[in-house]
Amino acid sequence: MSGGHGEAPGGAFPADRSAPPAVLSTPWFMPTTVRPVVYRGGMTRPNPRAVYDRYVTRISDQTAQLVSAVDGADAAAPVPGCPGWTLAHLLRHVGGTHGWAETIVRTRATEPVPDHEVNDVTPGADDDITTLTARLTQSTARLVETLREAGPDATVWTPAPGGTPLFWARRMTYETVVHRFDATAAVGGTYTLDADVALDGLDEWLDFSTLPQAYASQAAYRTLLGPGRGVHVHATDAPQGTGEWFIDLTGAPVTVSHAHKKAGTAVRGPLTDLLLLLYRRRWPTAADGIEVLGDEGYLATWLEGAGHWLRR
Repeated sequence: MSGGHGEAPGGAFPADRSAPPAVLSTPWFMPTTVRPVVYRGGMTRPNPRAVYDRYVTRISDQTAQLVSAVDGADAAAPVPGCPGWTLAHLLRHVGGTHGWAETIVRTRATEPVPDHEVNDVTPGADDDITTLTARLTQSTARLVETLREAGPDATVWTPAPGGTPLFWARRMTYETVVHRFDATAAVGGTYTLDADVALDGLDEWLDFSTLPQAYASQAAYRTLLGPGRGVHVHATDAPQGTGEWFIDLTGAPVTVSHAHKKAGTAVRGPLTDLLLLLYRRRWPTAADGIEVLGDEGYLATWLEGAGHWLRR
């Protein structure tokens, strides 16, 4: 959904679901912010509705920041993170994706909904930044309103485990977060992201990476598996006690855990840079603030395979 190519990312997994589902240390669709947190007074769990509302608010806030970033820009400006796209393509795509998700939630869809508005992003002859950002703002407002009315627990189709609007609130948050980076880069602006947002975005991507159906094929999935294989991800600026993941790729099913474990490949860097690395907007180089220990070739193969469906 946050693709980096001229073809717009679609959002559906491949139809082949013959492989066993991934087993996670916690359900992937349960965000870190909802998992139990130990306080001095004992064990507590944040209100799921509050977490859901936070995602919905972030969609609105991230879109507003995106719109502000491109104010006065040329709609024909190229987007570095999406080769072949201009800002016009990008704004049409984000607005279309928000509209697609809104339709799914509003209609309580039980099966895939046509995503023409996600993929048909060819700029119109009269496209300009003012027109495009107005359309995006309207599309986002409809999505936000629909999500608030639906609540987190309604039953809707999702292209991965979840089956509720919580999936869409979280997914559209990071769809917008990443494309705000694209828009900011296109105009030469400065991009910042709150640590808690980047941390949860990393959680979401890494949990997706365990699903066999997220890969281009079962062969691509199984190519990554083998004795001793694993990836350790370490966010150097994460709050204490967070920001480390171990992806166990020794065999199927792939699992992810919040742990510090030795791995054949390790990657470390700031939260935002790691998130952008996963979405192929950063590269594992010192210039991009990212350090790789171990097999860098395997890291590249894993990033390509595990991120396939989010680039579609």
